[in-house]
Amino acid sequence: MQIRAAVLWNIGEPLEVVDLALSPPGQGELLIKVEAAGLCHSDLSVIEGVRPRPMPMVLGHEAAGEVLEVGPGVDDVRVGDHVVLSFVPSCGTCLPCQDDRPALCEPGATSNTAGELLGGGRRLSVDGTHVHHHLGVSAFSEQAVVDRRSAVVIDPDIPWQTAALFGCAMLTGVGAVRNAGRLRPGRPAGVWGLGGVGLAALLALIADGADPVIAVDPDPAKQQAARDLGATFAIGPDAAVRDVVPGGLDLAIEAVGRVSALEAALDATARGGTTVTVGLPHPQDALSLSPLRLVAESRSLVGSYLGSGSAARDIPAMIADWRTGRLPVDALRSGTIGFDGLNEAMAALQRGEVFRQVLLPNGPGDPKSQ
Repeated sequence: MQIRAAVLWNIGEPLEVVDLALSPPGQGELLIKVEAAGLCHSDLSVIEGVRPRPMPMVLGHEAAGEVLEVGPGVDDVRVGDHVVLSFVPSCGTCLPCQDDRPALCEPGATSNTAGELLGGGRRLSVDGTHVHHHLGVSAFSEQAVVDRRSAVVIDPDIPWQTAALFGCAMLTGVGAVRNAGRLRPGRPAGVWGLGGVGLAALLALIADGADPVIAVDPDPAKQQAARDLGATFAIGPDAAVRDVVPGGLDLAIEAVGRVSALEAALDATARGGTTVTVGLPHPQDALSLSPLRLVAESRSLVGSYLGSGSAARDIPAMIADWRTGRLPVDALRSGTIGFDGLNEAMAALQRGEVFRQVLLPNGPGDPKSQ
Protein backbone atom coordinates (compact mmCIF):
# COMPACT_ATOMS: atom_id res chain seq x y z
CA MET A 1 0.00 0.00 0.00
CA GLN A 2 1.00 3.64 -0.41
CA ILE A 3 1.16 6.06 2.53
CA ARG A 4 2.37 9.59 3.15
CA ALA A 5 5.18 9.95 5.66
CA ALA A 6 7.85 12.42 6.75
CA VAL A 7 11.31 11.15 5.80
CA LEU A 8 14.70 12.32 7.04
CA TRP A 9 17.00 11.59 4.12
CA ASN A 10 20.20 12.89 5.70
CA ILE A 11 21.27 14.32 9.07
CA GLY A 12 20.74 18.07 9.28
CA GLU A 13 18.20 18.27 6.46
CA PRO A 14 14.50 19.20 6.72
CA LEU A 15 11.95 16.42 6.81
CA GLU A 16 10.29 15.71 3.46
CA VAL A 17 6.74 14.40 3.20
CA VAL A 18 6.64 11.78 0.43
CA ASP A 19 4.70 8.74 -0.71
CA LEU A 20 6.16 5.47 0.57
CA ALA A 21 5.33 1.81 0.09
CA LEU A 22 4.29 0.06 3.30
CA SER A 23 4.34 -3.74 3.45
CA PRO A 24 1.52 -5.54 5.30
CA PRO A 25 2.13 -6.72 8.86
CA GLY A 26 4.14 -9.90 9.21
CA GLN A 27 4.33 -12.47 11.97
CA GLY A 28 3.52 -10.86 15.31
CA GLU A 29 2.92 -7.39 13.84
CA LEU A 30 0.13 -4.83 13.57
CA LEU A 31 -0.93 -2.27 10.98
CA ILE A 32 -1.80 0.99 12.76
CA LYS A 33 -3.62 4.09 11.52
CA VAL A 34 -1.65 6.82 13.27
CA GLU A 35 -4.15 9.27 14.74
CA ALA A 36 -1.78 11.47 16.77
CA ALA A 37 1.99 11.69 17.15
CA GLY A 38 3.88 13.92 19.57
CA LEU A 39 7.01 15.82 18.55
CA CYS A 40 9.79 14.92 20.98
CA HIS A 41 13.34 16.17 21.40
CA SER A 42 14.52 12.63 20.64
CA ASP A 43 13.25 13.13 17.08
CA LEU A 44 15.10 16.44 16.92
CA SER A 45 18.25 14.73 18.21
CA VAL A 46 18.20 12.39 15.22
CA ILE A 47 17.81 15.33 12.81
CA GLU A 48 20.73 17.11 14.47
CA GLY A 49 22.92 14.01 14.53
CA VAL A 50 23.11 13.85 18.33
CA ARG A 51 21.48 10.41 18.18
CA PRO A 52 23.03 8.78 15.08
CA ARG A 53 20.61 6.55 13.21
CA PRO A 54 20.72 4.89 9.76
CA MET A 55 19.27 6.96 6.93
CA PRO A 56 16.81 7.43 5.36
CA MET A 57 14.34 7.17 8.24
CA VAL A 58 10.71 8.01 9.06
CA LEU A 59 10.80 9.74 12.44
CA GLY A 60 8.18 9.84 15.21
CA HIS A 61 8.07 7.55 18.23
CA GLU A 62 5.32 8.91 20.51
CA ALA A 63 1.90 8.03 19.12
CA ALA A 64 -1.55 6.55 19.43
CA GLY A 65 -3.72 4.98 16.77
CA GLU A 66 -6.23 2.38 15.69
CA VAL A 67 -5.43 -1.20 14.69
CA LEU A 68 -6.35 -1.73 11.02
CA GLU A 69 -4.89 -5.20 10.49
CA VAL A 70 -3.49 -7.97 12.67
CA GLY A 71 -0.61 -10.10 11.46
CA PRO A 72 -0.22 -13.88 11.90
CA GLY A 73 0.44 -15.04 15.44
CA VAL A 74 -1.30 -12.12 17.17
CA ASP A 75 -4.27 -13.36 19.20
CA ASP A 76 -4.64 -10.71 21.92
CA VAL A 77 -5.29 -7.64 19.76
CA ARG A 78 -8.25 -7.08 17.43
CA VAL A 79 -8.96 -4.86 14.46
CA GLY A 80 -10.46 -1.64 15.83
CA ASP A 81 -8.50 -1.70 19.09
CA HIS A 82 -6.93 1.57 20.19
CA VAL A 83 -3.28 1.50 21.16
CA VAL A 84 -0.47 3.65 22.52
CA LEU A 85 2.89 2.86 20.94
CA SER A 86 6.03 2.33 23.03
CA PHE A 87 9.44 3.19 21.61
CA VAL A 88 11.18 0.17 23.17
CA PRO A 89 9.61 -3.16 22.18
CA SER A 90 10.02 -5.79 24.88
CA CYS A 91 10.93 -9.28 23.68
CA GLY A 92 9.99 -10.80 27.04
CA THR A 93 12.78 -13.38 27.01
CA CYS A 94 16.13 -11.58 27.36
CA LEU A 95 17.69 -11.15 30.81
CA PRO A 96 16.51 -7.52 31.37
CA CYS A 97 12.96 -8.45 30.32
CA GLN A 98 12.97 -11.46 32.64
CA ASP A 99 14.30 -9.18 35.38
CA ASP A 100 11.28 -6.87 34.92
CA ARG A 101 13.37 -4.20 33.20
CA PRO A 102 11.80 -4.18 29.72
CA ALA A 103 13.09 -0.66 29.01
CA LEU A 104 16.52 -2.30 28.69
CA CYS A 105 15.35 -5.09 26.34
CA GLU A 106 18.48 -6.21 24.47
CA PRO A 107 16.86 -7.29 21.17
CA GLY A 108 14.70 -4.15 21.35
CA ALA A 109 17.79 -1.93 21.65
CA THR A 110 19.51 -3.79 18.80
CA SER A 111 16.57 -3.45 16.42
CA ASN A 112 16.04 0.21 17.35
CA THR A 113 19.69 1.04 16.66
CA ALA A 114 19.49 -0.73 13.30
CA GLY A 115 16.27 1.07 12.34
CA GLU A 116 14.39 -2.22 12.06
CA LEU A 117 11.36 -3.80 13.71
CA LEU A 118 11.82 -6.31 16.51
CA GLY A 119 11.05 -9.20 14.16
CA GLY A 120 13.81 -8.05 11.82
CA GLY A 121 13.90 -5.98 8.65
CA ARG A 122 11.99 -2.93 7.46
CA ARG A 123 8.48 -2.52 6.09
CA LEU A 124 8.95 0.89 4.45
CA SER A 125 10.45 1.59 1.02
CA VAL A 126 10.54 4.06 -1.87
CA ASP A 127 11.46 3.08 -5.43
CA GLY A 128 12.88 -0.18 -4.12
CA THR A 129 15.06 1.48 -1.46
CA HIS A 130 14.40 0.53 2.16
CA VAL A 131 13.48 3.31 4.61
CA HIS A 132 14.33 2.76 8.27
CA HIS A 133 11.98 2.77 11.25
CA HIS A 134 12.52 5.14 14.16
CA LEU A 135 12.47 3.24 17.46
CA GLY A 136 10.13 0.62 16.01
CA VAL A 137 7.34 3.17 15.53
CA SER A 138 7.89 5.76 12.72
CA ALA A 139 4.77 7.66 13.65
CA PHE A 140 5.21 10.66 11.34
CA SER A 141 3.14 8.74 8.82
CA GLU A 142 -0.47 8.04 7.97
CA GLN A 143 -0.06 4.36 8.82
CA ALA A 144 2.66 2.27 10.44
CA VAL A 145 3.51 -1.39 10.82
CA VAL A 146 4.77 -2.11 14.33
CA ASP A 147 5.59 -5.16 16.39
CA ARG A 148 2.80 -6.27 18.69
CA ARG A 149 5.25 -5.77 21.56
CA SER A 150 5.43 -2.07 20.72
CA ALA A 151 1.71 -1.55 21.38
CA VAL A 152 -0.31 -1.13 24.58
CA VAL A 153 -4.09 -1.50 24.17
CA ILE A 154 -6.10 1.31 25.79
CA ASP A 155 -9.77 2.17 26.31
CA PRO A 156 -11.42 3.64 23.20
CA ASP A 157 -12.78 6.74 24.93
CA ILE A 158 -9.38 8.38 25.46
CA PRO A 159 -8.83 11.28 23.01
CA TRP A 160 -6.04 10.55 20.53
CA GLN A 161 -4.03 13.66 21.37
CA THR A 162 -4.09 12.73 25.04
CA ALA A 163 -3.34 9.07 24.47
CA ALA A 164 -0.27 9.76 22.31
CA LEU A 165 1.51 11.62 25.12
CA PHE A 166 1.56 8.54 27.33
CA GLY A 167 3.91 6.83 24.86
CA CYS A 168 6.99 8.92 25.67
CA ALA A 169 6.55 12.21 27.54
CA MET A 170 4.47 10.75 30.36
CA LEU A 171 6.13 7.35 30.38
CA THR A 172 9.58 8.95 30.61
CA GLY A 173 8.85 11.91 32.89
CA VAL A 174 6.47 10.29 35.34
CA GLY A 175 8.56 7.13 35.36
CA ALA A 176 11.67 9.15 36.25
CA VAL A 177 9.88 10.34 39.38
CA ARG A 178 8.12 7.13 40.38
CA ASN A 179 10.41 4.34 39.20
CA ALA A 180 13.90 5.82 39.09
CA GLY A 181 13.61 8.61 41.68
CA ARG A 182 11.25 6.89 44.11
CA LEU A 183 9.89 10.20 45.33
CA ARG A 184 9.19 10.43 49.05
CA PRO A 185 6.06 12.53 49.72
CA GLY A 186 6.64 15.68 51.72
CA ARG A 187 10.26 16.04 50.61
CA PRO A 188 11.58 18.85 48.37
CA ALA A 189 12.01 18.00 44.70
CA GLY A 190 12.60 19.77 41.42
CA VAL A 191 12.90 19.40 37.66
CA TRP A 192 15.28 21.06 35.20
CA GLY A 193 13.77 21.69 31.76
CA LEU A 194 10.06 22.11 31.02
CA GLY A 195 9.71 20.44 27.67
CA GLY A 196 7.23 17.58 27.34
CA VAL A 197 9.22 15.14 29.50
CA GLY A 198 10.17 17.73 32.12
CA LEU A 199 6.61 18.97 32.43
CA ALA A 200 5.39 15.37 32.81
CA ALA A 201 7.91 14.91 35.63
CA LEU A 202 6.60 18.11 37.23
CA LEU A 203 3.04 16.77 37.10
CA ALA A 204 4.21 13.63 38.90
CA LEU A 205 6.10 15.60 41.57
CA ILE A 206 2.96 17.63 42.30
CA ALA A 207 0.59 14.64 42.16
CA ASP A 208 2.75 12.49 44.41
CA GLY A 209 3.22 15.07 47.16
CA ALA A 210 6.68 16.59 46.81
CA ASP A 211 6.96 19.72 48.96
CA PRO A 212 8.17 22.19 47.92
CA VAL A 213 8.28 21.67 44.15
CA ILE A 214 10.87 23.60 42.12
CA ALA A 215 10.69 24.10 38.32
CA VAL A 216 13.75 25.40 36.46
CA ASP A 217 13.56 26.71 32.88
CA PRO A 218 14.80 29.84 31.07
CA ASP A 219 11.42 30.55 29.44
CA PRO A 220 9.21 32.89 31.57
CA ALA A 221 6.07 31.50 29.91
CA LYS A 222 7.02 27.96 30.93
CA GLN A 223 7.81 29.18 34.42
CA GLN A 224 4.33 30.67 34.68
CA ALA A 225 2.76 27.47 33.35
CA ALA A 226 4.60 25.54 36.07
CA ARG A 227 3.24 27.88 38.73
CA ASP A 228 -0.27 27.53 37.32
CA LEU A 229 0.02 23.75 37.62
CA GLY A 230 1.10 23.96 41.27
CA ALA A 231 4.88 24.39 41.37
CA THR A 232 5.94 26.15 44.57
CA PHE A 233 8.77 28.01 42.85
CA ALA A 234 9.54 28.45 39.14
CA ILE A 235 12.90 30.01 38.39
CA GLY A 236 15.46 30.48 35.63
CA PRO A 237 18.67 28.43 35.36
CA ASP A 238 20.76 31.32 36.68
CA ALA A 239 18.89 31.38 39.99
CA ALA A 240 20.21 29.34 42.91
CA VAL A 241 17.84 26.58 44.03
CA ARG A 242 19.47 26.56 47.46
CA ASP A 243 18.36 30.17 47.93
CA VAL A 244 14.75 28.92 48.06
CA VAL A 245 15.47 25.45 49.48
CA PRO A 246 18.60 25.91 51.62
CA GLY A 247 18.97 22.25 52.52
CA GLY A 248 18.78 21.11 48.90
CA LEU A 249 16.42 18.74 47.13
CA ASP A 250 15.64 15.17 48.05
CA LEU A 251 15.00 14.43 44.35
CA ALA A 252 16.19 16.36 41.29
CA ILE A 253 15.13 15.45 37.73
CA GLU A 254 17.27 16.66 34.81
CA ALA A 255 15.33 16.71 31.52
CA VAL A 256 17.37 19.12 29.41
CA GLY A 257 20.09 17.02 27.83
CA ARG A 258 22.92 19.40 28.70
CA VAL A 259 25.81 18.75 31.06
CA SER A 260 25.38 22.21 32.62
CA ALA A 261 21.79 21.36 33.63
CA LEU A 262 22.84 18.03 35.10
CA GLU A 263 25.61 19.73 37.07
CA ALA A 264 23.10 22.25 38.41
CA ALA A 265 20.70 19.48 39.40
CA LEU A 266 23.50 17.63 41.19
CA ASP A 267 24.58 20.78 43.04
CA ALA A 268 20.99 21.34 44.18
CA THR A 269 20.56 17.80 45.48
CA ALA A 270 20.80 17.37 49.24
CA ARG A 271 23.04 14.95 51.09
CA GLY A 272 21.42 11.54 50.79
CA GLY A 273 19.34 12.70 47.84
CA THR A 274 18.88 11.36 44.32
CA THR A 275 19.54 13.02 40.97
CA VAL A 276 17.84 11.40 37.97
CA THR A 277 18.92 12.27 34.44
CA VAL A 278 16.65 11.62 31.46
CA GLY A 279 18.03 14.18 28.98
CA LEU A 280 19.95 13.00 25.91
CA PRO A 281 23.18 15.03 25.59
CA HIS A 282 25.60 14.78 22.70
CA PRO A 283 27.47 11.44 22.94
CA GLN A 284 30.80 13.27 23.19
CA ASP A 285 29.72 15.36 26.19
CA ALA A 286 31.29 14.36 29.50
CA LEU A 287 30.41 15.03 33.13
CA SER A 288 33.17 15.89 35.61
CA LEU A 289 32.20 14.57 39.03
CA SER A 290 34.13 13.78 42.18
CA PRO A 291 33.14 10.28 43.36
CA LEU A 292 33.80 11.49 46.90
CA ARG A 293 30.56 13.49 46.75
CA LEU A 294 28.62 10.33 46.00
CA VAL A 295 30.27 8.32 48.77
CA ALA A 296 30.74 10.81 51.59
CA GLU A 297 27.31 12.37 51.12
CA SER A 298 25.43 9.15 50.21
CA ARG A 299 24.20 10.66 46.96
CA SER A 300 22.68 8.72 44.07
CA LEU A 301 23.03 9.62 40.38
CA VAL A 302 20.60 7.58 38.32
CA GLY A 303 20.06 7.35 34.58
CA SER A 304 16.52 6.62 33.44
CA TYR A 305 15.37 5.45 29.99
CA LEU A 306 11.68 4.95 29.15
CA GLY A 307 10.98 5.91 32.74
CA SER A 308 12.84 2.86 34.07
CA GLY A 309 9.58 0.98 33.93
CA SER A 310 7.23 -1.12 31.85
CA ALA A 311 4.97 0.44 29.24
CA ALA A 312 2.44 -2.39 29.60
CA ARG A 313 2.19 -1.75 33.35
CA ASP A 314 2.83 1.97 33.69
CA ILE A 315 0.68 3.39 30.87
CA PRO A 316 -2.60 1.96 32.29
CA ALA A 317 -1.65 3.24 35.76
CA MET A 318 -0.97 6.73 34.42
CA ILE A 319 -4.20 6.71 32.44
CA ALA A 320 -6.03 5.88 35.66
CA ASP A 321 -4.40 8.89 37.33
CA TRP A 322 -5.38 11.05 34.33
CA ARG A 323 -9.02 9.97 34.73
CA THR A 324 -9.06 11.09 38.37
CA GLY A 325 -7.37 14.40 37.55
CA ARG A 326 -4.12 13.61 39.38
CA LEU A 327 -2.12 13.78 36.15
CA PRO A 328 -3.55 16.55 33.92
CA VAL A 329 -1.84 15.28 30.77
CA ASP A 330 -3.47 17.79 28.45
CA ALA A 331 -1.37 20.54 30.06
CA LEU A 332 1.54 19.21 27.99
CA ARG A 333 -0.04 20.02 24.64
CA SER A 334 1.12 23.11 22.77
CA GLY A 335 -1.12 22.70 19.73
CA THR A 336 -1.66 20.50 16.70
CA ILE A 337 -0.12 20.54 13.23
CA GLY A 338 -0.41 18.77 9.89
CA PHE A 339 2.40 17.55 7.68
CA ASP A 340 2.84 21.01 6.20
CA GLY A 341 3.79 22.48 9.58
CA LEU A 342 6.19 19.75 10.65
CA ASN A 343 9.53 21.44 9.95
CA GLU A 344 8.54 24.75 11.53
CA ALA A 345 7.23 22.81 14.54
CA MET A 346 10.61 21.10 14.84
CA ALA A 347 12.29 24.52 14.72
CA ALA A 348 10.04 25.75 17.54
CA LEU A 349 10.98 22.66 19.54
CA GLN A 350 14.66 23.37 18.93
CA ARG A 351 14.18 26.94 20.17
CA GLY A 352 12.57 25.67 23.38
CA GLU A 353 9.30 27.50 22.77
CA VAL A 354 6.86 24.60 23.23
CA PHE A 355 5.92 21.71 25.48
CA ARG A 356 4.46 19.04 23.18
CA GLN A 357 3.16 19.68 19.68
CA VAL A 358 1.00 16.95 18.18
CA LEU A 359 1.01 15.87 14.54
CA LEU A 360 -2.30 14.66 13.09
CA PRO A 361 -1.09 12.65 10.07
CA ASN A 362 -4.60 11.89 8.86
CA GLY A 363 -6.08 15.30 9.67
CA PRO A 364 -8.41 16.39 12.48
CA GLY A 365 -11.53 14.79 11.02
CA ASP A 366 -12.20 12.42 13.92
CA PRO A 367 -13.85 14.37 16.81
CA LYS A 368 -11.94 12.15 19.23
CA SER A 369 -8.70 13.65 17.95
CA GLN A 370 -9.56 16.95 19.63
